[in-house]
Amino acid sequence: MPRVTDEQRTLDLDPDGLAVRREVLGPDHVDAALERADEITSEFQEMITRYAWGGIWTRPGLDRRMRSAITITALVAHGHLAELELHLRAALRNGLTREEIVEVLLQSAIYCGVPAANSAFGVARRVLNEPS
Repeated sequence: MPRVTDEQRTLDLDPDGLAVRREVLGPDHVDAALERADEITSEFQEMITRYAWGGIWTRPGLDRRMRSAITITALVAHGHLAELELHLRAALRNGLTREEIVEVLLQSAIYCGVPAANSAFGVARRVLNEPS
């Protein structure tokens, strides 16, 4: 398993999970998160790399586009706007179009609530207007 080490910690990272995590979220984001890991957060970084990215995102039943759409909806439902920003960029990286992202947010408005979708559209406006 890949290991990130320094004098304070060693991370045991699932290689498949790490590869998918970097592909979906971008290596800069992932590497920064791993570099910030410390005695408080290192086990969490290992867990999400192994179970979320290595265990779920690598499953064959759904493609990454669908997984991104589901993730966006869940983040809207729970009001996790910082994570939503990250996953909107990931959705674009995974092949969702701007129009599809808007449709996912419109669908979310009905099932997650208009206030939640309103906040999500604010995040989406910022992300979708970033230079490519």
